[in-house]
Amino acid sequence: MALPSVWSVMRVAIPFISVVGLLSVRLAGAGQDSGSVIPAESRPCVDCHAFEFMQRALQDLKKTAYNLDTR
Repeated sequence: MALPSVWSVMRVAIPFISVVGLLSVRLAGAGQDSGSVIPAESRPCVDCHAFEFMQRALQDLKKTAYNLDTR
């Protein structure tokens, strides 16, 4: 009895894994409660998040520079 080649197994396995992955993502998204969604008006905008991130990064750089200067 001949074993199937690696390529023939991969031709079946890859689409199967893709379909299972897509179904699991769709099912996970459907399980979210609609009451837990934060309304857009109360969420900060993307620019605000980026600004806060850059502020924290700048503060960290200043602290690092100060620590290097004091050594």
